[in-house]
Amino acid sequence: MSRRDQGVRESQGRYQVVPRTLCFVTHGDDVLLLKGAATKRIWPGRYNGLGGHVEADEDVLTAAVREIREEAGLEVTEVRLRGIVNIYTGEEAGILLFVFTATAPSRRTTASAEGALAWVPRSQLANLDLVEDLPALLPRLLDAPPDAPPFFAHYSYDEEDRLVIRFQR
Repeated sequence: MSRRDQGVRESQGRYQVVPRTLCFVTHGDDVLLLKGAATKRIWPGRYNGLGGHVEADEDVLTAAVREIREEAGLEVTEVRLRGIVNIYTGEEAGILLFVFTATAPSRRTTASAEGALAWVPRSQLANLDLVEDLPALLPRLLDAPPDAPPFFAHYSYDEEDRLVIRFQR
């Protein structure tokens, strides 16, 4: 199939997505979270996993591993796709979020401009100012057996701009 046969030009005006990755790295019973820098446009001061945009020349797995390396200086193992989330923002383009887990052989991280890194015991996650979907997302990720198939979810916003989460599996 040629590039032209992919039908991108004919897709103008249809719903489109920006691919992103989100990864939760564990070491033992701790999860590595990033407290967003105060200068960040999205989730400043709130805790989230590591991740970001998928570049044109990479697949989503490569993007997730690259983002972990860039944001924490970590090389990881056991990188697993745990879920795919379609985030409908009410605009022509949304986000297609590929959610991963990974294991770190070491707790040694390197700081980045993205924010402050913190290894957080699972028992303490609920005590943090988490990005709003994490209380629903983290149990699905951290409690899943290694061979569990990925979940599928849809995020949208109600009339008051509150996040609405629907899990399919």
